[in-house]
Amino acid sequence: MDLLENIKKSAIRHSKRIVLPESLEERTLKAADILLKENIAKIILTGDPAKIQEEAKKHGLSEISRAEIVNPPDHPNKEKYIDMMVEIRKKKGLTREEAEKLIENPLYLATLMIKAGDADGEVAGAMNSTGDVLRPAFQYVKTMPGISVVSGAFIMILKDKEFGEEGLMIFADCAVHPDPTERELAEIAVATARTTKAIAGFEPKVAMLSFSTKGSAKHEMVDKVVNATNIAREMEPELKIDGELQADAAIVEKIGQSKAPDSKIAGNANVLVFPNLESGNIAYKLVQRLAHAEAVGPVLQGMAAPINDLSRGCSVSDIVNLVAITANQAASR
Repeated sequence: MDLLENIKKSAIRHSKRIVLPESLEERTLKAADILLKENIAKIILTGDPAKIQEEAKKHGLSEISRAEIVNPPDHPNKEKYIDMMVEIRKKKGLTREEAEKLIENPLYLATLMIKAGDADGEVAGAMNSTGDVLRPAFQYVKTMPGISVVSGAFIMILKDKEFGEEGLMIFADCAVHPDPTERELAEIAVATARTTKAIAGFEPKVAMLSFSTKGSAKHEMVDKVVNATNIAREMEPELKIDGELQADAAIVEKIGQSKAPDSKIAGNANVLVFPNLESGNIAYKLVQRLAHAEAVGPVLQGMAAPINDLSRGCSVSDIVNLVAITANQAASR
């Protein structure tokens, strides 16, 4: 059984409530139908029930009637959510009138449902920008304790089973934060290790990547990675992590033994943390294309609740997979 099937099996066991706020979007509706048919998650759709059912009938979707459908204008908890919004954002000057308008935006409604405990996670982005999806999340759900930065991890499924965990590796940050500080880079490493356990199900062995291995080069950029590694160790003393390591020293056992003979991670890493977004994004795309790897994600990490952002070019199967991943994230909390 492959990783994605394992993730779906796990999601079925947990039966989490996932909101899909883009409920009239064709791919989202088709994904919801599959998710309900396979019992991967309890699905909450936001929008006019009559319009959603009309679209479902148009596309021959038989399971949508099993979803919970929430209409933003007349949601029974609407006043409670407005109260929460005003209380959380009062220092920012949010008025009740402004909150009354925002709560009818499905992306804000979904976030407030999660904040109130009426849903466990959210997947959106098929028809909205990353900024629009994440803005309400940053404002109301915020980051988890001890983590100040949100980052994006990719599950890389390689054809060559020699690398990582029998061909499975986690790359981060490849999607969100352009230039993390030492502390933020350490937080990304810790969050990625947690993501690895929650979703991939194996023990993370984290390599903090650089263009230097154990002092082979001197530069302030290398110092940042070394210091971030030490901070991550302080944050999570049990974490298996080492750095700074060059990419080949991190994943090729023979090279790791040669360049960093005292390292328990060198040559055996299954989690790669890149020093900045530029290197991480370039690396995952190169591996995806040149090695014909499957890149699943980005999985957003560091939020106090699982809220994940799709590419607007996503497929139906991409949505199904990300909902299953989101359900597993929710279960790990």
